[in-house]
Amino acid sequence: MPPQAQGRSVTAGPPAAGSAATGPHGPRDAGAGDAAADGPLSGSGEPAGPASGSGAAQGPEEALTGRQRLVKGVWPPRLTRAQLIVALLLFGLGLGLAIQVRSTNENSVLRGARQEDLVRILDELDSRTQRLQDEKRRLENQRTELENSSDQAEEARKQTLQKEQQLGVLAGTVAAQGPGITITIDDSHGSVESDMLLDTVQELRAAGAEAIQIGDVRVVAGTYFSDSGGAIQVDGRKVTRPYVVKVIGKPEDLEPALNIPGGVVQSLEKEQATVSVRREKKIVVDALRSAKRPDYARSSSR
Repeated sequence: MPPQAQGRSVTAGPPAAGSAATGPHGPRDAGAGDAAADGPLSGSGEPAGPASGSGAAQGPEEALTGRQRLVKGVWPPRLTRAQLIVALLLFGLGLGLAIQVRSTNENSVLRGARQEDLVRILDELDSRTQRLQDEKRRLENQRTELENSSDQAEEARKQTLQKEQQLGVLAGTVAAQGPGITITIDDSHGSVESDMLLDTVQELRAAGAEAIQIGDVRVVAGTYFSDSGGAIQVDGRKVTRPYVVKVIGKPEDLEPALNIPGGVVQSLEKEQATVSVRREKKIVVDALRSAKRPDYARSSSR
């Protein structure tokens, strides 16, 4: 055995950390080798390479302004499916509320009405209620008279005649007279159409009109209005301008019904027509309709 091998054992393995490694050019420190593996050394012993620090890391971002970075972070939006569904539901809810509010504002004609106009409308409603109550009492009195009369047949005949006269007025088969109003519609521009006269008749009926005549035509339940060649026809008969409407009823109810905000008078004036309403103590409605016997309808009373 060689002398230098005595007292020592030789083991194979990697060199210990920090020990010098032998290479082709002589001993080499491990730290230096690592540094060399990382890159060339600078003059101060630091690895030479790209500049380190915040300046190098923030270089590309410094080219963007604050507004550009904000836009880059916000757009394009990154929405999840749940956020998209919630956004659609909120949009639908807001659209529905907007439509509801707009519809309410358009349909509420009385929203901007003056206090005296509202009081007048309430008075008209009270008058209608009073008329219905009077009619109820009248019918109850007729029933009582029939029950208490000694000659029920004669009483029934009298009431039948009265009823015939009332139905004749409504059907237009008999002339009628009484207090009411006269409406004159001067349509020099020819802008008034048949549906406007129909609205006038409907408003008068709702206010308690009992007999209506337009020109020489008696207005009844089956009356119709039409436009033909620039003229208005009532039940197929032409009525000329100015249109004169005679109405029998309570003037205190009829006139306010036409002058309510958004009512007949305002609608006609929007069409550049001139409307005048005159109360009279006696109105004569003498245009008559022939009584037509129904072809199929028969009374169901026994």
